[in-house]
Parts: sequence; C-alpha cells; structure tokens
Amino acid sequence: MEAIRSVEYDRPQGLTCGVGEAWARVPDAPSAERKRELKERIRALLKREEAVLVAHYYVDAELQELADETGGCVADSLEMARFGRDHAAKTLVVAGVRFMGETAKILSPDKRVLMPDLDATCSLDLGCPADEFSAFCDAHPDRTVVVYANTSAAVKARADWMVTSSIGLEIVADLHARGEKILWAPDRHLGSYIQKKTGADMLLWQGSCLVHDEFKGIELDLLRNEYPDAKILVHPESPEGVVALADVVGSTTQLIDAAVKLDAKRFIVATDLGILHKMRLAAPGKTFIEAPTAGNSATCKSCAHCPWMAMNGLANLADVLERGHNEIHVDPAIGLRARLPIDRMLDFAARHKKRVQASGDLAKDTTLFSNVGAA
Repeated sequence: MEAIRSVEYDRPQGLTCGVGEAWARVPDAPSAERKRELKERIRALLKREEAVLVAHYYVDAELQELADETGGCVADSLEMARFGRDHAAKTLVVAGVRFMGETAKILSPDKRVLMPDLDATCSLDLGCPADEFSAFCDAHPDRTVVVYANTSAAVKARADWMVTSSIGLEIVADLHARGEKILWAPDRHLGSYIQKKTGADMLLWQGSCLVHDEFKGIELDLLRNEYPDAKILVHPESPEGVVALADVVGSTTQLIDAAVKLDAKRFIVATDLGILHKMRLAAPGKTFIEAPTAGNSATCKSCAHCPWMAMNGLANLADVLERGHNEIHVDPAIGLRARLPIDRMLDFAARHKKRVQASGDLAKDTTLFSNVGAA
C-alpha cells in the first residue's frame, strides 16, 4: 500500500503553535470563586451578543457544562457545526480546535464564528498542509479523494468526500463496491482500519492524532488483565494494536452510547480524557479508566488530552465575547468548494437513514463500529 509521509506537526509552519507552546499556553485552572464569576459573565455576554456556545467532547468539563447550561451544544465536530447552522444565534462561539471553527463557518457563512484561541489546532490538520496535499492529489488523478473531518477548509475543498469516524466505513465500502480507488487523508490509523474492514484500494496519507497515536497495546493488555471485567472502548484513530484489543471501536458519540448501553460497570477508554465528563453524566454509577499512553520509562506528549483542546478556557472565552476578536474567516470560494464534500456525506447519510453524529439523544444512535456484537 503506497503512502506519503506527513509533515512534522511539532514544528508547524505559519501562525499555529506546536505541542510545547500549546501546553505552555493552557490557562491555569481558576479558583471556585473566579470560575463562578467567569461563568456569570459569559452567560451575560452570550445574551448580549446573541451568541451560542458549541463545545467539543474533548474540551475541559467546565466548558462542556457551560454549553449545556446556556442552551448550547456539546458534541462531535460536525454536529457542532450543524447545531450552529440551525440555531437562531447570530454568533457561534466554538470551543474546540480551528478546523471545527472553519467547518462551522462553512455551514454558516453568514454568521460570525468566534473561538477562544485561533492558534488551537489539530495534529491531523497540521500534518496535512493544503499545498502538499493538493500536489499529492494531482499525482493520483484516478483516485477518489476522501478526507476526514479533521482537516482545514482548504483540504476539504480539494476533496470529493468528507467523512467522520461514524460514517467513513460505510462511505468507503460504497465507493469500493462501485470500483473506485481511494486517496485517503489524513489519519493513517483510521484509514488502515477502514481499508482492512472494506478491502478497498486505499492510498493513505500518513498523518496521526497526537493523542490517539500514543495509546499502547502492550500496556492496554496489562491494564485489561488488572481489570478483567472492564470493556475496552477505542477510537479508530488509535494504532492497530490498540484497536485489536477493543470490545467497541467507534466515534466519540458511539463510544458514549456503548458506555450507556453495555451491561459492564467498568470501562477502559482509549480516546481523549475530555470525553469522560460526558460518559460519567450519561452513565452514572459506572467507572471509567483512562487507557495508558506510556509504558515504563516512557513519556507522553499528550497523556490522553489534546494540548490544543486544553487551550480553551473560561477566561479566554469571556475575553473573546467581550472584545469580539478571534473571528474565523474562510475564503468564500474555498468555503463553497469545501461544502460540496460535506453535503455529499450528509446526502449519503440521509439516503441510508444513518445519523452521522450525535444530536443530543444518545439512545437513538445504535450503530457502533464494534469488535463484538454489531459490526
């Protein structure tokens, strides 16, 4: 299987910040009193600005709580964008990483989209620069270009299809059945997982998620032996050796569903630890254990939490609402082209009556990537 090396995301080009700088810019945790003050200020500012807060499952718990408390949304990246598109608010405040703000702007071009920190990015996005990716596509004109949601607007604009982790398998299987060869970007682990499941001819860009790439199969197996009653929940951005140990492999929403619906009382979770907040709310009385990211004498860069997600905090959220800065802009021509592969995915989901992401009712989404039970 031919592949191309990804760009080193520890030394990104342009205005974005690398891993070390991201950790250095993570806001300090406010005191309980300061947290209350900030939340009250943000509530008032959301009303003043006719804004709604949309947050990803991976941001810190206080931001997820505030989004829920103010009538906003806590969800996967595409549902964040769809929620914002369908909401009456004139301003969308996106607590997440930059590609999420861009996707929100693509689906809501007439709305103002703000983010607490525009430098909060994603290793998958950084590792797939639009110019290099476009050249890669040009070198393989016979292939259908399928990109993951975790990409820039410019990369999406170069694609035929955009997919999320909850529908990528089905779309690639459909393309394969029609005899199409795939050029996939940017996550090599998710691409390899889909390729093995579908048998499709896939040319993989070699990107990876900083968080999921650090999960260790050997250490996970040791942890499973320590907790033999636990079910293992794994996001498919994880390495093959980790996925092989999973009881359920799925998107963030699908993993939350599994935590709710499976009879087990204990779960080992191989995805960003930010999701544990929603899992504990959705499945009270159950225990959730972080999957290991490093073995003996090893160190981790993320330690199961995205440093760019961690750059979102109550203080910079309040500041962006107060000052109206950190606005996301997408070139209209790029936005129009980027919307085509997104709409193609949504049309596919509608035809197959499949929900692509969460809509707030966890009980309705029963489709799981799974190594046991439903496939």
